[in-house]
Amino acid sequence: MAAITACGAGAPSGPAAQPERLRVQVVAELPHDPKAFTQGLEFAGDTLYEGTGLVGRSTLRAGPAGGPPRVTVSLPEPLFGEGITIAGPRVWQLTWRNGIAIERDPHTLAERRRVEYEGEGWGLCHQEHGDRLVMSDGTARLTFRDPATFAETGSVTVTDGGIAVTELNELECVGRDVYANVWQTDEIVRIDPRSGTVTARIDASGLLSPQEQQDADVLNGIAAYPGTDQFLLTGKLWPKMFRVNLVPVA
Repeated sequence: MAAITACGAGAPSGPAAQPERLRVQVVAELPHDPKAFTQGLEFAGDTLYEGTGLVGRSTLRAGPAGGPPRVTVSLPEPLFGEGITIAGPRVWQLTWRNGIAIERDPHTLAERRRVEYEGEGWGLCHQEHGDRLVMSDGTARLTFRDPATFAETGSVTVTDGGIAVTELNELECVGRDVYANVWQTDEIVRIDPRSGTVTARIDASGLLSPQEQQDADVLNGIAAYPGTDQFLLTGKLWPKMFRVNLVPVA
């Protein structure tokens, strides 16, 4: 995915800096499979990759945004699919409590191998600056991994004003920043992974109507549109995806 500069990127991230306050501004709505328990969302060129979860229902899909996937593969039980990312010639897919990362072919999505890791798998993204994977596990910790071997290379604790920010879920790497859905909220945080400092808090509430929310689960899915400052947002069991700008809170 081509690096892009999102609204407010490069903002000061020192201890005294306050996070920017941003909100989403909807540009367009796209259809989304309401049965998809979205765990990971990422573009590679014009192809949107989506990983879904739940035992017996976990998949990885690839195709045009808003259209039917061209390729879909399923995870066998008892695997519970989680975050995904594209790192050059490979796709990595996490599992929740199975301790397994699956490397896949980016074109066919065929499984190549499995790598074990400790702890839970939640979100994953590939940071081109430094060529490393960034992984979340539901805590305030982000783990850095080698994109070829999946070996751990370091970690950082995410904080806002010195307070740990936990339940970091689906991730998106954009330039030098990492964006994270905060589980069970309508908030996304932008993180400087060098220090772990939260540099922006993004209000993504109000995307679904009250009627749509009745059958939907939480916000979880953020993909940067290559070559733009825009993002595609969705959630677990959501009937829609939203192409959005990030704008300052008035």
